[in-house]
Amino acid sequence: MEGRPASRCRMSEKIASDIEERLRRSGADFRILEHAPVFTSEQAAIARGVELRTGVKALVCKTSDGGFLLALCPADRRVDLGLIARLEGTKRICLASPEEVREVTDCEIGSVPPFGHRTPLKTYMDRRLLENERVNFNIGLHTRSASIGSGDLLGIIHPVLF
Repeated sequence: MEGRPASRCRMSEKIASDIEERLRRSGADFRILEHAPVFTSEQAAIARGVELRTGVKALVCKTSDGGFLLALCPADRRVDLGLIARLEGTKRICLASPEEVREVTDCEIGSVPPFGHRTPLKTYMDRRLLENERVNFNIGLHTRSASIGSGDLLGIIHPVLF
């Protein structure tokens, strides 16, 4: 993590530790994976040795009224921002900038975990993620991921399904 401020590294480690603890407390069957740094969904799937569709893409989005939410979708898909805007009752939703993502989540783009309630961000989850027996996602670091049953993730994060 060369070149990153020490405080940012400590925050990322704390986020990862908090998520690991939350997973332990949930009683879910999960695995933590250590791997080389990954910055795209494709890199993550290769590093984890899994199919791209099992990855959870966690996208911080900004609403037209200036609020933020978290949108989750399979890593091989694009999130339907128009549908989420209609569900949220807002005119428009766009992806947050890298600076906004850091400000809202304390994470870098590509390491945002699907745990919107930790920030708190309302979370929307694409139902297609539930087609996977297990899903995989970064837990606040580019070098650490979790693998968990999709139903277990649903039960832990309580998202709005779309």
